[in-house]
Amino acid sequence: MTPSGLESLIEALRCLPGVGPKSAQRMAYHLLQHDRQGAERLADAVQHALQAIRRCQRCNTFTEAEICERCLSLRRDPTLLCVVETPVDMNMIEQTLAYQGLYYVLMGRLSPLDGVGAASLGLDRLVARALDGVVREVVLATNFTNEGEATAHYVSALLGSKGLLVSRIARGVPVGGELEYVDSGTLAQSLRERKACQR
Repeated sequence: MTPSGLESLIEALRCLPGVGPKSAQRMAYHLLQHDRQGAERLADAVQHALQAIRRCQRCNTFTEAEICERCLSLRRDPTLLCVVETPVDMNMIEQTLAYQGLYYVLMGRLSPLDGVGAASLGLDRLVARALDGVVREVVLATNFTNEGEATAHYVSALLGSKGLLVSRIARGVPVGGELEYVDSGTLAQSLRERKACQR
């Protein structure tokens, strides 16, 4: 039996992260009952995005052009290349205003249990990008999860063997954090990665 339009809409909304059956049902009823115009805008926006958005040829993030604006910017330091897992991670680093180099977005992380290996991430493209003759340092900014750490270790070994300087973002106690609320693993890491105080 073919699912009804309502069932199809609810099922489609469930593909969004964090949206379970009840949330999807609430959204579907809201769109149909209170905001049909919003539903049409949403459908048009999704359709347009799927047709117009592609991957940047240099950094692999989402863009409507062949090469994104960030990669074309003359204000950025082309000798620095920051490797992140997702475009969201890249945006978070941008918000710090502490990094002025360029990026490479993996669009995932190594996860053998999920069938994601080096070939799935297209690490050959990353190597080609990092070995363009301009990049001097690759900054690994993958997440501090088991998969993110495995990805950082693999990429570090891969690029380090090519003679590139590879660094890893530091981790430790968050700004404004109180030690009594910090987990022991984070606190231990911050002690290992301590720096001399400025005089």
